[in-house]
Amino acid sequence: MHIVPTGLTLPGITHHSEEVNGTKLHYVAAGSSGSPILLVHGFPESWWAFHKLIPLLAKSHRVFAVDLRGFGDSDNESSVYDSKASSEDLHALIGKLKVGPVHITGQDISGGTVFRLVTTHPEDVLSFTAIETGLAGFGLEGRFAGFGPRGTWHIGIFATPGIPEMLLTGRERAFLGDWAFPKMTAVKGAITSDDVAEFVRTYSRPYGWRGAEGLYQSQLQEGPELKELAQRYPKTVPVLAVGAAGGLFTAGSMTEAVGTGVSSVLFEGVGHYVAMEAPEKLAQAVLSFVAGVDAT
Repeated sequence: MHIVPTGLTLPGITHHSEEVNGTKLHYVAAGSSGSPILLVHGFPESWWAFHKLIPLLAKSHRVFAVDLRGFGDSDNESSVYDSKASSEDLHALIGKLKVGPVHITGQDISGGTVFRLVTTHPEDVLSFTAIETGLAGFGLEGRFAGFGPRGTWHIGIFATPGIPEMLLTGRERAFLGDWAFPKMTAVKGAITSDDVAEFVRTYSRPYGWRGAEGLYQSQLQEGPELKELAQRYPKTVPVLAVGAAGGLFTAGSMTEAVGTGVSSVLFEGVGHYVAMEAPEKLAQAVLSFVAGVDAT
């Protein structure tokens, strides 16, 4: 269903709402030809994290970018917000869009969600691009103990039910604009005050942190299950690992999960938010990878 956007938008992009798996997802679409690409954001983001990337990809592909349940302008009513539910949302959305199989990305904390889709519904997926993400059970746990200025101290906060609402309600702009984006961005000026305001808008909704809570809780619990999924399902989907601030961590985690054959790129001088900091480089890497998959 076409809808009128409630936040920022771009020329050539349409906004939609779709009921799937007991929730309502907001997504945007662009492009009219070529194989489909589905972009899945991380934290603290929404579909807007890809607003620089979408026009570059849409020149030659149909492009969709979704707000996961509990994020952006998707529903965040009382429900389940773990990676399993989010993965089934994506499966249902791909079915409703009637565009599958798709080239799919997983950025940051959506890695587990997308990996579940790849392993449980491989018929939905042409390829998997992992951007600055790791998988529980495959090295991600080693990142949970960082308490430095660029560390991961926030994971414990977001994995504790109710604490994000208690600590961050009314302080969304300070958390996002003064800490999260500045501390994890390397390209000066890549994330503007307007970008921050758009993310603040959605996280300032009542229960605006529910999606993040659910996916961080999943990360702390799902390692054994993801390892079982990796062992049970054949590794038939090509994987591209995109690293930047995290170095070779993404490539290492994905290689451990799916074995040999993982392609990888590393962007030096780029922070965690690759799609906003280096959209042209990312587009070039994704388009080259996707073209190779489509050719085969």
